[in-house]
Amino acid sequence: MPDHESVRRLRARAQALAGNVREASPAAVVRRVFAIQAQDAVAADLGIRVRGRDITAAGIRAAYEDERSIVRGWFMRGTLQTVPSPDARWVLRLLAPRILAATNRRYRQLGLDEGLRERADRLARRALATHGPLTRAELTEHLAAVGVQPDGQAPFHLIRHAALTGVLCHGPRRGHEATYVLLDDWLPPGAEDARREEDTAVAELARRYVRAHAPVAVDDFATWSGLPVTLARKAWRTLAHTGSITGYGALSVPTGRTEEPLDSPGTLDVRMLPAYDNYLVGYRGRELSVPAAHRGRVWPGGGLIRPTVVADGLAVGTWSRRDAGRAVRVDAFEPLSPQVRSLVDAEVSAVTRFLRPPA
Repeated sequence: MPDHESVRRLRARAQALAGNVREASPAAVVRRVFAIQAQDAVAADLGIRVRGRDITAAGIRAAYEDERSIVRGWFMRGTLQTVPSPDARWVLRLLAPRILAATNRRYRQLGLDEGLRERADRLARRALATHGPLTRAELTEHLAAVGVQPDGQAPFHLIRHAALTGVLCHGPRRGHEATYVLLDDWLPPGAEDARREEDTAVAELARRYVRAHAPVAVDDFATWSGLPVTLARKAWRTLAHTGSITGYGALSVPTGRTEEPLDSPGTLDVRMLPAYDNYLVGYRGRELSVPAAHRGRVWPGGGLIRPTVVADGLAVGTWSRRDAGRAVRVDAFEPLSPQVRSLVDAEVSAVTRFLRPPA
């Protein structure tokens, strides 16, 4: 039976957060981990930075806007995430119907019946075809034509609905503000967008999850994806039957992954994770990544997940930005050893350069 430290270090390395594993480009980072939490755009950029080598904010923006190799949208669990562009459509087709069904009650509370949502989708399509890219505020102005009041949450839910139905996606930033564009204009369909049957799509999503998070259990996949446990278990059986996964104690890893040697105990790798990072939300439990005595400092309540400093995948403190990113403050859980402190200082310098690069 693998010990907790081995599982944690393997997970951190799968996420390109330990073992000196770093990817060379934003697109490579996102391909490796499949999805980067993106509720906060700066946090998403930091989530890509921490897994890469010499990645800059400008390079990430180019991946979104020039290469269009990565795209931001509502995917797993209905939250904003950045995924590889070639995977956006099939993941959306798999997950969107369940997300929309789960949002029905909120639609009713806001008075957004099915007819109004369909009219809003058509209006958004026309507006973006004529005037796009448009900011949320600009799309909200157009939605007034179908009787949607600009205040409250109705405009947000209608824009999200249009994204989930494949009308729009996030496009280029305008200053510090996100804009929306027509999905088919921004990411023209290609051969990789061929439709998958549901069972095939779920199994593929499970395979991507295992590759990016293992060692894991089927319940971890269900938690991360938001899919029903019964569907997740069916996908797990498919992966086992096809030889895609193998046992690692009570957990599973991609076939062949158990042969990868762990680094020597003296080799430390310190990273500064952003708020809401995948590594902290990608599993059902938190016991391997954050010491129980300090979980309240990472998850203080109200849905907040603080930026966290990890050493070989184990949280050793939290951190925060000060003075518009000019300064970074680290709050360690316990006194840090000189070795860890030196590595933390190097990460602080890297984050500061990333947030405020030299002119």
